[in-house]
Amino acid sequence: MKQNIEIKIVFEEYDNISELQNTDQELLKKAVEASGNAYAPYSEYYVGAAVLLGNGKIITGNNQENAAYPSGLCAERVAIYYASSQYPEEEILAIAITAKAKNFSIDTPVAPCGACRQVLAEYETRQNKSIRLLLMSDNGKIQIIKSVEDVLPLMFHANELKK
Repeated sequence: MKQNIEIKIVFEEYDNISELQNTDQELLKKAVEASGNAYAPYSEYYVGAAVLLGNGKIITGNNQENAAYPSGLCAERVAIYYASSQYPEEEILAIAITAKAKNFSIDTPVAPCGACRQVLAEYETRQNKSIRLLLMSDNGKIQIIKSVEDVLPLMFHANELKK
């Protein structure tokens, strides 16, 4: 029997950073700071990410491009992999993501690409606890999403590999 199933996402939206709690403000500011150090000579699209760990540490990352395009890496993965390699036992509580471009304004909050969503989903599954996403645009609009699963609702899980 055919069924139509609808998937909805609920998130908080804010007009500017001053409306957020201090911890979230700091995390977003670190992401903005990290975007300023991105290596993006080809796209001129500078992404910054900041990961908040359970011990209170904030780890940042930014996109790293390469002339051989597939060899580059997104800001989210730079930050999350570094956090996991240096603090393997710490939970990842949240990730803030923002971007700026050289030749245009980014008017909507920046969301992670599909590959980054899957990587974040792996860590969320691994720690069995949601990772909050804080997404911010150039104009200061912010979206806060409670879980990676909300932005990747039909995500691939490791248990699907087991026979």
